[in-house]
Amino acid sequence: MKSFTPYTHKVRYYETDKMGIVHHSNYIKWFEDARLHFLECAGYPYTQMEADGIMIPVHSVTCSYKTAVHFGETVKIALKIVSFNGFRFKIEYLVETEDGIVNATGVSEHFFTDVNLKPIRTEKK
Repeated sequence: MKSFTPYTHKVRYYETDKMGIVHHSNYIKWFEDARLHFLECAGYPYTQMEADGIMIPVHSVTCSYKTAVHFGETVKIALKIVSFNGFRFKIEYLVETEDGIVNATGVSEHFFTDVNLKPIRTEKK
């Protein structure tokens, strides 16, 4: 596998509320952006995965908010696959500022399906 660099994101104005703080729903979108970035870095982009007939729906996702992120700030989202059994996998996320302040942590759980959403098993490698 190629090396993985955490996904970085500069906060856009429309991601914030009236107080200039990132709305909580955007963190879940950033988790998805980080997953797509990870697949690109791993050499198996989601577009190729879909072309191969494999889907990875979200089973569950959680996010714990630690410190606010504001308009114009840049965050990095690192992820780590913490479990994988060929059918399901779990990812942990860490969102932090460029100077290392933790803004949020999260977990998402996924499973593999074919294009008809029928569960499939992949090989453990």
